[in-house]
Amino acid sequence: MVKIERDILIIGAGAGGAAAAWRLASHGFSVTCLERGDWVDPASSPSLERDWEVIRQRAWNPNPNRRQGPNDDQVDDLESEIKPLYFDGVGGSTIMWSCHIPRFHPSDFCTQSQDEVGDDWPVSYDDLAPYYNLNESMMGVSGLQGNPAYPPSEAPRLPPVRLSPGAQCMAEAFNRAGVSWWPGDIAINTGPAANGMGQCNNCGPCELNCPQRAKAATDVTYWPAALAAGAQIVTGARVIDLLTAPNGAVRGVVWLDREGRSHTGQAPIVIVAANGIGTPRLLLNIRDGGLANRSGLVGRRLMLHPLARVTGLFDEPLEGHRGISAGPLVSHHYYETDAARGFKRGVKLQTLGTHGPALTALGSLGRRAPWGQGHHADFAGMFGHGYSLSICSEDAPVLENCITLSPDLTGSDGLPAAKMIYRIPSDAKKALDFGRARAREILQAAGARDFIEMETIPEAGFHLMGTARMGDDRETSVLNKWCEAHDVPGLFVTDGSAFVTSAAVNPTNTLQALALRAADHIAATRHRRIS
Repeated sequence: MVKIERDILIIGAGAGGAAAAWRLASHGFSVTCLERGDWVDPASSPSLERDWEVIRQRAWNPNPNRRQGPNDDQVDDLESEIKPLYFDGVGGSTIMWSCHIPRFHPSDFCTQSQDEVGDDWPVSYDDLAPYYNLNESMMGVSGLQGNPAYPPSEAPRLPPVRLSPGAQCMAEAFNRAGVSWWPGDIAINTGPAANGMGQCNNCGPCELNCPQRAKAATDVTYWPAALAAGAQIVTGARVIDLLTAPNGAVRGVVWLDREGRSHTGQAPIVIVAANGIGTPRLLLNIRDGGLANRSGLVGRRLMLHPLARVTGLFDEPLEGHRGISAGPLVSHHYYETDAARGFKRGVKLQTLGTHGPALTALGSLGRRAPWGQGHHADFAGMFGHGYSLSICSEDAPVLENCITLSPDLTGSDGLPAAKMIYRIPSDAKKALDFGRARAREILQAAGARDFIEMETIPEAGFHLMGTARMGDDRETSVLNKWCEAHDVPGLFVTDGSAFVTSAAVNPTNTLQALALRAADHIAATRHRRIS
């Protein structure tokens, strides 16, 4: 058994864990991060292989239940309409993300006060603004300053991702339809190679890790800086217990190494950043009823951002399969509440390229090319001739949507596996229907001759939020405004679990801003004890 003693122990080396580790190490704290996965060699990216589409469906599938890698535990998802997507390893799910990194709107933090829906956050946009700036500087964001959907910001921007022929066609159609749009904020290096990052060559499947190291995964951005500041990472570490003192404060963790040997780490601060599934699973497994769960909300209020998609098929080739995965332009035109629509809050529309030949033929756009006579003609009408608009809706924090413990599955750490229960809320369904109608109008304005529609996309559970929510009232929340557990002093959560509401944009920028803010709070209120 190995015993270590640190100022800070962090569980999870993904987006939130990496940001917190760098900030705290920079403040002079001794920091060790425990990560159940490993470092990922960018040269192993299947995007370098001819059969990358086959590998994408197996060893590099974003769904751990399909991927079944050595670091993956199964999730009991039989009662979930949307399936879980995440990755365990240094960099976490940023290894497999498509790099869309928008901010939440100011209204997203006060939906109850403004729209009488959801709950207000204990923090505001202004509270997070300096940390958005800091995070965007660390991650590197391509885009264009001045987006009128947001307050003014001086955060630096790399040149916007260039528009593909399909994206240019969409931009012109948005203009003709009178629907506002803006270049997407994307964490990809469009500038020259620098600071360990390569330059994007626009090759395409960003979610398969980037062999150019142009994608802002945290193993490329935050972790080199954190390690240089003195932080440490222990890989292959599966945390099985959180230790508490008689006064209820956290005092350390117990983890298993790859050989199953038990180790103990002591620290007055423990930060859990194991994603919106892993964090509640750990807390619920600690003791009967769950650690930090007086409110009964650990694992509850799961939000996933249900997605829909409309693909337009065009006579002329648009080569939608070429270029980066992330949509190069987005529209927040329908983002805020309009009572005439019949639902609260709104949707984001985002351009989305199509897929490679194998995935297209197998139905990734929502229509499978039938085998036999007519296969080639049907395939030719889709491949290279399609372009998509994705619709992302706000997802209500419903108590019944939750992460609990599976009565049937056990993880590799010997603990009950996570069970995921999720049904798309009614307002989200209305919002997706509204968004699909708007997408059809825009695609028709662009000249589409036919449409393929997906009312919802089951394999879309990357945005795992809400399962250990923040709040000022300890009876109705798990964490306070600094992401510290009400019931367990010294225990912090810096992943999407902390979210109060989901907004209708990707969560990574906001969860990293929360992690940086929590780290600064720790630095201002706690003393370093390890020299």
